[in-house]
Amino acid sequence: MNSRRKRAAGERELAGKLREYGFTARRGQQYCGANGDADVVGLPGIHIECKRVERLNIFEAMKQAERDRRAEEIPAVFHRKNREGWLVTMPLEYWIELYKTFAGEKGATADEN
Repeated sequence: MNSRRKRAAGERELAGKLREYGFTARRGQQYCGANGDADVVGLPGIHIECKRVERLNIFEAMKQAERDRRAEEIPAVFHRKNREGWLVTMPLEYWIELYKTFAGEKGATADEN
């Protein structure tokens, strides 16, 4: 399978997985020639860079997500390799922001362990 077809298949797979969780996800517009869109759209506020490869340079992928995102979006790399589940990588400060929101909803504080 050539790399373009594998990339497209990975994006469709991720979009399908996100739909299983109830999101309205689809491949971004880059498949029709537009640039700057996320690989997969449907999580408002998140710029999704999708990588479906055996060997991933996560730092380069993260730089791409940072470079391509809109100012209000959180950059995130969704990635997996064969026979493994999907993972999400994002900068720590954004993860902390998300977790604080989650913990606040659960009534926890940062001091609780």
